[in-house]
Amino acid sequence: MDVPTPDLVCPDTTWAMGRVSSYGWGVWESRLHALFAVQCRYQLEDESAHLDEMPLMMSEEGFENEESDYHTLPRARIMQRKRGLEWFVCDGWKFLCTSCCGWLINICRRKKELKARTVWLGCPEKCEEKHPRNSIKNQKYNVFTFIPGVLYEQFKFFLNLYFLVISCSQFVPALKIGYLYTYWAPLGFVLAVTMTREAIDEFRRFQRDKEVNSQLYSKLTVRGKVQVKSSDIQVGDLIIVEKNQRIPSDMVFLRTSEKAGSCFIRTDQLDGETDWKLKVAVSCTQQLPALGDLFSISAYVYAQKPQMDIHSFEGTFTREDSDPPIHESLSIENTLWASTIVASGTVIGVVIYTGKETRSVMNTSNPKNKVGLLDLELNRLTKALFLALVALSIVMVTLQGFVGPWYRNLFRFLLLFSYIIPISLRVNLDMGKAVYGWMMMKDENIPGTVVRTSTIPEELGRLVYLLTDKTGTLTQNEMIFKRLHLGTVSYGADTMDEIQSHVRDSYSQMQSQAGGNNTGSTPLRKAQSSAPKVRKSVSSRIHEAVKAIVLCHNVTPVYESRAGVTEETEFAEADQDFSDENRTYQASSPDEVALVQWTESVGLTLVSRDLTSMQLKTPSGQVLSFCILQLFPFTSESKRMGVIVRDESTAEITFYMKGADVAMSPIVQYNDWLEEECGNMAREGLRTLVVAKKALTEEQYQDFEPMQSSSVESTHSTYTCAHRRLPLCPQSRYTQAKLSMHDRSLKVAAVVESLEREMELLCLTGVEDQLQADVRPTLEMLRNAGIKIWMLTGDKLETATCIAKSSHLVSRTQDIHIFRQVTSRGEAHLELNAFRRKHDCALVISGDSLEVCLKYYEHEFVELACQCPAVVCCRCSPTQKARIVTLLQQHTGRRTCAIGDGGNDVSMIQAADCGIGIEGKEGKQASLAADFSITQFRHIGRLLMVHGRNSYKRSAALGQFVMHRGLIISTMQVCHHIHHVPSVLLSAGPGREARDGDALPGAVQGPHQGSIDYFCSDVTKKKIHPRKLQSPETLRKMDLFGLKLCSVRIKGGFEFIIFFTTAYFIA
Repeated sequence: MDVPTPDLVCPDTTWAMGRVSSYGWGVWESRLHALFAVQCRYQLEDESAHLDEMPLMMSEEGFENEESDYHTLPRARIMQRKRGLEWFVCDGWKFLCTSCCGWLINICRRKKELKARTVWLGCPEKCEEKHPRNSIKNQKYNVFTFIPGVLYEQFKFFLNLYFLVISCSQFVPALKIGYLYTYWAPLGFVLAVTMTREAIDEFRRFQRDKEVNSQLYSKLTVRGKVQVKSSDIQVGDLIIVEKNQRIPSDMVFLRTSEKAGSCFIRTDQLDGETDWKLKVAVSCTQQLPALGDLFSISAYVYAQKPQMDIHSFEGTFTREDSDPPIHESLSIENTLWASTIVASGTVIGVVIYTGKETRSVMNTSNPKNKVGLLDLELNRLTKALFLALVALSIVMVTLQGFVGPWYRNLFRFLLLFSYIIPISLRVNLDMGKAVYGWMMMKDENIPGTVVRTSTIPEELGRLVYLLTDKTGTLTQNEMIFKRLHLGTVSYGADTMDEIQSHVRDSYSQMQSQAGGNNTGSTPLRKAQSSAPKVRKSVSSRIHEAVKAIVLCHNVTPVYESRAGVTEETEFAEADQDFSDENRTYQASSPDEVALVQWTESVGLTLVSRDLTSMQLKTPSGQVLSFCILQLFPFTSESKRMGVIVRDESTAEITFYMKGADVAMSPIVQYNDWLEEECGNMAREGLRTLVVAKKALTEEQYQDFEPMQSSSVESTHSTYTCAHRRLPLCPQSRYTQAKLSMHDRSLKVAAVVESLEREMELLCLTGVEDQLQADVRPTLEMLRNAGIKIWMLTGDKLETATCIAKSSHLVSRTQDIHIFRQVTSRGEAHLELNAFRRKHDCALVISGDSLEVCLKYYEHEFVELACQCPAVVCCRCSPTQKARIVTLLQQHTGRRTCAIGDGGNDVSMIQAADCGIGIEGKEGKQASLAADFSITQFRHIGRLLMVHGRNSYKRSAALGQFVMHRGLIISTMQVCHHIHHVPSVLLSAGPGREARDGDALPGAVQGPHQGSIDYFCSDVTKKKIHPRKLQSPETLRKMDLFGLKLCSVRIKGGFEFIIFFTTAYFIA
């Protein structure tokens, strides 16, 4: 048990440290932690109170004036605006109704509290609580709620509700003024089309859910294997998942058919990354002789409560029937999340989360019914016209002197003037939108485009924010090695043959020297170490650089199965015959795969690797074996990874390390070229890695990690399980740091830092991430059109920044502000103030820092971020992506568009006003959930600038025409009834019913007359010239529709005069 450092202990509790020897440390440790927690809580409360008194300044004047009034800040002004009567009339009543309904729903259906659980292997009946079924349900409605749900979605808008009331009024004989079909036919057509479309979509969703829930899996029981459906899997079941099969639920990895005790999984549908992830089985169950022995042991898994974070997991594995009991800690590397794919071998896992408690479902938001801004504007305009209609009817009744049943006459006038809001408006617009969608799908310039939501094509022309994924959307996720820099010489793509020649000559010379020298390797090493240092030749430097690149990584070569060969035979072949045609490389990062593939191209090939060793093949065919002593994986904090290997032929121990230049510069020896060359490669859009090494003596490594004399393999086995089981050898400093339960990362970094001193700089590598075709001109065109582009990715910060530069998302003249990691309100406060001082710079922020900023300074952060020309959010979870979209909608009121290609982008696509999916390497999940589906990112330019613009212009012009025509018809009705109808219609007694012919002849017949010709002429207008797409004002001048349409255009005025004159002479 680690003793806390004195600086972490409250001064009032230091007296306890001296009494540890008298009492049990466990008791005092619990008391110390309790007192320390109380002190930290008081400190946080004081800090929060201080920050409340010192609000975040959002302007230069407010920041400089420390005594500025709090009410002058944007947040205070927003709160004051929200409390007024205007807020209640506009949106407040909706907010209050929604809050009340949500409160009632939560009262009636309380959510189950999520708790940690104990899961016994193969014993679902031992579960203490009832867990949800493992079924996937993406349907919006069921059999009973379909018709009420669809009708509610249609009639919640005033426009449709107004049409329904007018149509129903015609069933009252005293109010009937026209034929029923002229009212019910358009309304019935709209409802029929809408319900049919929704029914088809619901049926397709039902089929997809049924297909997934009906997939069969092998369940391991006491009697053997049985087949069960995915929806019948329960917590505690032991499930067998074959290669290329989807994992049905969240599981803990127990066993695998791979001899190394690990396997690869594909997580592209979970986090959007196409790289394979390495997962490690629980050592206790992996070492069991047979598969059936899982039921002969008494073991359980303690898992934390279900949560949304897909990058972390905490749990323990306990075997009770051993003496003493075995305890192993479980982390993210021991888990298999649902919706991922097994890429190698066969895995067996115990189910810990099912159904809606799985990580994939918790990170998926429910789809919403999207309504275009044009429809919302029409709905508001309809309210205004209805008020004008009521006022006009009151004026007409007033002119009559309120004689007789004036209230009946008032309602008749309302019906008579109902053509001011024509019922054919919805029909015309829906028909137009269907045609616009058909034109998008038939465009030869963007083949493969599919319109899945035909009700919002005009939204493509009204976008302000475009939120895009990185992997598979902007990039092809294919890395190519471009440059190797040794300090004095640089090699590019056209000089790689020189490197190949140097590597071949170097290993040929080494092989000849080894053949002529019969002395042992250890004396040779001593002689080499005692020799004076001389300047190395270019050939030796290239040899050392290539060797370091091929050894320092986490890449594993995988050999494809051959027809008629079992797995055991395949492994035997792989150990003996390293055939190049069947070998592929897999790793958690495509950068490392590109590096290893490059070393293969120059002659040094990685042919085999497991947890304890790796083997290389030289250009002459000789196999070199290396033992892996330690592996330091890459972390976002360290920004580097390292490995300690032992050459089995010479017994040399070497520490290799590579990482970002900012992390490696203080570690390597002094040089005068690293910083300059890193900047040059970054400007070329290359992703750089600094490679270094350090030769270790036996004594140096023993001080770091003492080894047993039995074998090096036992040492590595001790290391790989050090964070789960106590090693057999005495604990080293590194092992003790790994076992620490408090500040583990800091202690591990402190131990490793003892080795990271005066390392020899070997080389600088440059790798290019291939962009999608025409990404740069497409982004530039959208930026010139006034669209702000945000990149949301789950990748690392360095990778996201590099792609933002290479894709020209951030222009060369713009600065980049990297938002440093913040964990508290005070740090976020200071960092936001520092960011506020910068102008015209792009923002790069991680998901963790974003969460802290949104927790305390949501409005301030969004306001600052919206002022940036570009924003890059890295390490974002699917839920964070959707939340960012929602925040932009709420704080700016602008239209947003989200584009992605993976399953992790579905939530973002569904939350945006307009979702676009790309059919790529990550599957079709994003394209199926999107409103529009395209095949390449460059197609979005024509989709927005041509089809979106034309759809918006045409829909706006068509709406103008239909409403203008309704005003003309209503004016003709007024003129007609002023001269002829008062004695018939308005003065009719109770026994006199209005006849169908009382209305103006031709006014109610054919409500679509005239709009068909206008619609046909509008959709066949001349297309926009491609050169006009380069104009920055192409999209900025498209605000053609709004409340200003209440005024009649000049052309409409002439038509109004003509119709008015005609109606007067007819009368």
